[in-house]
Amino acid sequence: MIAAIPLSTEAEQAALRVMARCDRLAELSETPGELTRVYLSAQHIQANRLVGEWMAAVGMTTWQDSVGNICGRYEGLDPQAPALLLGSHLDSVRNAGRYDGPLGVLTAIEVVAHLHSQGIRLPMAVEIVGFADEEGTRFGITLLGSRGLTGTWPQDWLQRTDGQGISVAEAMLGLGLNPADILAAQRDVNDFCAYLELHIEQGPCLQSADLPLGVVTAINGARRLNCGFVGHAGHAGTVPMGHRQDALAAAAEWMVAIETMTAARGDNLVATVGKIESFPGAVNVIPGEVRLSLDVRGPEDNALGVLLADLLGKANEIAARRGLRFDAEQFYGIQATACDPALQQRLAQSVEALQGQSMLLPSGAGHDAIAIAERWPVAMLFVRCKDGISHHPDESVTVEDVAYATQAYIDTVLGFAQ
Repeated sequence: MIAAIPLSTEAEQAALRVMARCDRLAELSETPGELTRVYLSAQHIQANRLVGEWMAAVGMTTWQDSVGNICGRYEGLDPQAPALLLGSHLDSVRNAGRYDGPLGVLTAIEVVAHLHSQGIRLPMAVEIVGFADEEGTRFGITLLGSRGLTGTWPQDWLQRTDGQGISVAEAMLGLGLNPADILAAQRDVNDFCAYLELHIEQGPCLQSADLPLGVVTAINGARRLNCGFVGHAGHAGTVPMGHRQDALAAAAEWMVAIETMTAARGDNLVATVGKIESFPGAVNVIPGEVRLSLDVRGPEDNALGVLLADLLGKANEIAARRGLRFDAEQFYGIQATACDPALQQRLAQSVEALQGQSMLLPSGAGHDAIAIAERWPVAMLFVRCKDGISHHPDESVTVEDVAYATQAYIDTVLGFAQ
């Protein structure tokens, strides 16, 4: 890191509070010895109550909305002006780390704590939201909290069930939420002027650059497909190599091609084969069929679409050359979400003033900002995490980096006074 300025005692103390509160929230888990906090669990409501108390302590009016988000408002000089929205999520994956999500909510509280302690009122109110479900761990559907604010819950979400057969509607009723009131969480497009989210990077780029902070340019779009090669099973000892229709060999060739073709494109494109099954799966039988997944992501939809088409074309070429059949079916897709250029610039100025330079990078993971961007301009600030580890107990950030992040967050929000 170059030309970093010394941090104030206030920023350091704020970072220590944030870290301690992350530890406190990590205690609210359904699994002893691990961190698992899922949507509409007892621990979800406990976390909401605790975060609501921390919001109230810095002068915010608080409420839990109809989909289970915990919300707070620090009033501005003009109550009618569109508010500045800050936030992130409070739910987790199973056996999670303690910073993915909560770090963004707790640093936002420190931003308001600074305003409150200094008696500062911005022209607009500042609102904070701790989103109820970004990860989709319990019901297999994501962004439930943020889509509550945008009013874009699909009708069938209430009927989706968890591993125990409990529906979203039933879980809501069990915690005193009324499924009929879902749309009450929706906010008018004029309620907010912008959304800012602070989050751990969940990748190694900032660590490689020796920088605590980065500014997100876009949240990657993604396409997920189930794919397959179908050849012909045969005896491993009697079919000559030149006569085989080996589905696994074709899949292996394609996997290497996926790696080399994607790396050659650059443009922050990534592609992953995360699951593979070979049939019949016997040690002495040539594989006649292979099923495998393909996950392709990138910050720009056109480039992503071209890469995917080329990868599928390569698979068909391999299959044809080997006398096999290839098939692919997309089961998930989400468009890339561009961050607002003006908001990026605000964050970049704050970051550069603190660490001497501002690194721009895309987010390979999804965030609540995806849903919020459908209604309001969004921007994101990334904080370095050790070795890029996330969704794992080893997830780690330093107090110093959190102090830099908190100061950059405060400086950016103070810029809205102008």
